[in-house]
Amino acid sequence: MLLGQSLSERGDHFLHAYFPTTAIVSLLYLMESGESTEMAGVGNEGIIGISLFMGGDTTTSSAVVRTAGHSYRIPSAVLKAEFHRDGPMRGLLLRYTSALIALVSQTAACNRHHSIEQQLCRWLLWTLDRSPSNALIMTHELVANSIGVRRETITAAAGKLQRDGLISCRRGHMAVSERTGLEAGACECYAVVRNESRRLQPNARYLEIAQPRL
Repeated sequence: MLLGQSLSERGDHFLHAYFPTTAIVSLLYLMESGESTEMAGVGNEGIIGISLFMGGDTTTSSAVVRTAGHSYRIPSAVLKAEFHRDGPMRGLLLRYTSALIALVSQTAACNRHHSIEQQLCRWLLWTLDRSPSNALIMTHELVANSIGVRRETITAAAGKLQRDGLISCRRGHMAVSERTGLEAGACECYAVVRNESRRLQPNARYLEIAQPRL
């Protein structure tokens, strides 16, 4: 999966379901004005295509790769057949869907009530938990589109975090220098979503790499 690759657009019929391994995919809502905001991100704990087993084949969001990497994909018919077989896979998919709903809901509340710096800390921590490295390949514009603010706003917030020694930035890259500081700067939304995901998905693989890497 390549950075910026579109897996689906709003209203598309899913032909495949995707299970990211090292890639991270943004679920974006695109406004008529052309502006967008990220409703959720999906990493190696999740699946792209929950509408296939939740009662519809289309979605109101777009799925765009925001961290390049790899993924498994399977035909939609195979996923549907396995879901309706009522085996272990069905329970896993439903628990992940509950975790995704919690993420979308908390993100909406966070965007409404918390500062840009808090939102950026939350967003970076979430991404870091699903990345094999503390060096994140992303532009300020990509982060701004995900959070739903202007690029200049993210540049100012990232500059403050860099001056505080929490991250380092260069063109197209961000590296986390002090995870503990990011956690202190984030709002409660990061911990709420993390704890709910751990409750619903105690064996999710991303928990194995969600450790400070300095």
